[in-house]
Amino acid sequence: MRHAVAPGTGDPANFRIGDCSTQRNLDQIGRDQAHETGRKIREMGIRIDLLLSSEWCRCVDTAILLDLGPVTKEPSLNSFFRDRSTERAQTRQITDLLSELPPGTKTLLVTHQVNITALTGIYPRSGEIILIRPTENGKIETLARLMP
Repeated sequence: MRHAVAPGTGDPANFRIGDCSTQRNLDQIGRDQAHETGRKIREMGIRIDLLLSSEWCRCVDTAILLDLGPVTKEPSLNSFFRDRSTERAQTRQITDLLSELPPGTKTLLVTHQVNITALTGIYPRSGEIILIRPTENGKIETLARLMP
């Protein structure tokens, strides 16, 4: 899932992980969007076994507002918008992580546009969920796009 609506692009020059005042954050529309998405997922009876988030505040906040279970910060989901040198390594870390989960584990990843595009080739909208599954050859298969 791409984080919910957080107006703007990228982050300010003084960006620091763990200091939300230095980051681009969810606005009220984004907070409402995350809350509503979580409500719909619960209403559909979908159980999430593992909820992982980028360390960026807009992703953590999205994950928390979904209210689908405990949120675990996963650094390999952090944005590489400013520094593309880590794109390949981070994408490989995510595919490896997904491939190592027990079969049938429903995992929700809350991350950034660049990470999702690197993983799937899809440019997602804010709050969009891309339903994927790892294949036996270590690749990712896209099953559906769920619009916010």
